[in-house]
Amino acid sequence: MRRQRPRAEDGRTRAVGYVRVSTEQQADHGVSLEAQEAKLRQYAALYGLELVGVRVDAGESAKTLDRPALGSALEMLRSGRADALLVVKLDRLTRSVRDLGVLLESYFAPGRWALLSVSEQIDTRTAAGRMVLNILTSVAQWEREAIGERTSAAHRHKLSRGEYIGGDAPYGWRRDGGQLVPREDEQAVVRQARALRGQGASLRAIATRLEVHGYHSRTGKPFAAAQVARMVASTVRALV
Repeated sequence: MRRQRPRAEDGRTRAVGYVRVSTEQQADHGVSLEAQEAKLRQYAALYGLELVGVRVDAGESAKTLDRPALGSALEMLRSGRADALLVVKLDRLTRSVRDLGVLLESYFAPGRWALLSVSEQIDTRTAAGRMVLNILTSVAQWEREAIGERTSAAHRHKLSRGEYIGGDAPYGWRRDGGQLVPREDEQAVVRQARALRGQGASLRAIATRLEVHGYHSRTGKPFAAAQVARMVASTVRALV
């Protein structure tokens, strides 16, 4: 997929603008559709771009790239009607590091089309602009991983204190406000499963043994191997 050369009569780069707001942000000052479009037009005038159109996603989440207006803007690049995509800020385009990587590889790699961002002063037509984008992408990836590590650590801490962290209570436990407390009838099954596991029995063999003894899951069906695995998992043992 090669980048189309500018076709404007005066040689200017043709840019298609893209603006987006999620439902919660529509009334927020500074990120409204009108404010974004005004900034795009000011940027285009300042840097000599020909703004060939503005595509608008109103009330669309950035969790996916499957958005009508974004698809239309990218089609303008592919069809040769535009040479660059212009956004007010990268998070208007996507909040996902993975999705940004897909866009960079598919559309904004060197020799293809350009990505321009007003707030971050990104212009991938230049080496400096590509460097800034790579740095921001790396920082975003680090931040995402750091948040994941902190969240995981917080969950482990809550589990160690027997606190409920959401979702269905594990087999052997029941929810009591913000805590998990033992269900004695199910704890007997959990202890037997762990004992069998400690003797070297496979998960499938444990499920079969529990069924023979008349033990069933909360739905009344025989335990599956995956359910047994969760039953004897270390994160649950930490609550005992």
